[in-house]
Amino acid sequence: MLFRGLTALALVLAANSAVAQDKPADKPAAAKVEKVAPQVRTTRHSGNFGGQKINYSATIGETIISGDDGTQKAAIVTTAYVKEPRDPNRPVTFLFNGGPGSGSVWLQMGAFGPKRVAIPSDARDDGAPPYPIVDNPDSLLDVTDIVFIDPPGTGFSHLIGKTDPKEFYGITADAKAVATVIRRWLNDNGRWNSPKFLGGESYGTTRSAAVVNQLEGETFNDVGLNGILLISTVLDFAAGADTQGNELSYITNLPSMAATALYHGKATSPSVEQFVEEARQFAIGPYATALLKGQKLPAEERTAIRTQLSRFTGLGEAYLEAADLRVTPGRFYKELLRDRGQTVGRLDSRYTGKDYDSAGETPDNDPSFYGIDAGYTAAINSWARGPLGFVTDREYQSISGIGRDWDWRIGGRDTNAYLNVAPYLGTALRENRGLRIFVGQGYYDFATPFFAAEYALSRTGIPQDRVEYHYYHSGHMMYVRDEDRVKLTRDIRAFIRSR
Repeated sequence: MLFRGLTALALVLAANSAVAQDKPADKPAAAKVEKVAPQVRTTRHSGNFGGQKINYSATIGETIISGDDGTQKAAIVTTAYVKEPRDPNRPVTFLFNGGPGSGSVWLQMGAFGPKRVAIPSDARDDGAPPYPIVDNPDSLLDVTDIVFIDPPGTGFSHLIGKTDPKEFYGITADAKAVATVIRRWLNDNGRWNSPKFLGGESYGTTRSAAVVNQLEGETFNDVGLNGILLISTVLDFAAGADTQGNELSYITNLPSMAATALYHGKATSPSVEQFVEEARQFAIGPYATALLKGQKLPAEERTAIRTQLSRFTGLGEAYLEAADLRVTPGRFYKELLRDRGQTVGRLDSRYTGKDYDSAGETPDNDPSFYGIDAGYTAAINSWARGPLGFVTDREYQSISGIGRDWDWRIGGRDTNAYLNVAPYLGTALRENRGLRIFVGQGYYDFATPFFAAEYALSRTGIPQDRVEYHYYHSGHMMYVRDEDRVKLTRDIRAFIRSR
């Protein structure tokens, strides 16, 4: 009986085991995705801006961008300075920096925010801390509320979870995210009918054109703009591409070389304005013609061009002949002051540096960048984590590496496309008769040369009567020079008031 009972039990167990093997295994429970609760901090302040005492709120906070299925994708940090009491009809200006990968620290702590870092104004490096963080009477808060935007991958903004960087790191994807943040801010603050201005610096001008296309050109939920601020402009990338066979960059860089040669005593002229105008006319006329003739350039004409090129660049004719009348900016930085054992800066060629030796073809580094970056990084971290009360263990990305992964395609074209976003601005101007464009350029800027900006914005389809140019005796970040910060903010005040 015992044996027979065990046998029966074994048969039952075996049958149960077979059934168990036929049943699909239970799926493991999906890992619960933690939701990011957006941090928002608001503090109250007062200051004197543009000669007026202004009470204002400062709100630094995260805007969460989610996918169609509700999955959180990115946390985008904005810092908004709003005059109190609030006025729904007061202008509001949305600002960002460039890179791509640059946080808004430069415009916020250098030019337009209520506080700024006081670094040397005379093209000397910023030295070691502490760096003075001072009241900024040049802030635009007397004429407009200001919202600084740090797109994903810049500042404290970041992707959430397993978000694919391709969803945000690209000309169009980035512009869509920024446009979403702007619409969200208008919703949350009841500002849809306020006069609106949009602006950026460097790649931020590229972003401005792409964002305008998203705000006014891609949807029926249009956000009409009154003005666009282009500070150190890059729109047509062919104009500055130092690629063999591209003659355009030699033309657009020449007036900046002339200004730099004059500044460092390698050329003579009564004024920068006069000298760069002469350089413009030479560049677009005889020099352009000579370059286009290539190896068919007659010897007599070549000699005349070489002599004039030496006059404008401050470089010796033997060097220019060896370079085949084509000097890239990198070579110019190294060669101009080689006899003094110095190099000149890319972002601001007023700055000089000293390399390991003087024999190289290009500089070791850019003295106009390493000369100011520490002060700005210290300032934004001190201001945001201190008086503004933002709490995070993330590092503030002044300049991140996301540009390496950037998708440079627009309009479905491949990566070898002729990249030019200026037509976006032309469309916006033609379709919005109230829109105007402010262009601010430094004479000593090789990152975004002023003549390249003029070239890009003078093309067919861009109404010229609503584009205005302003020039400064400094470089890429003209506000590092005290006189130019005052002039820049005065010029923009007038632009906003004249809407």
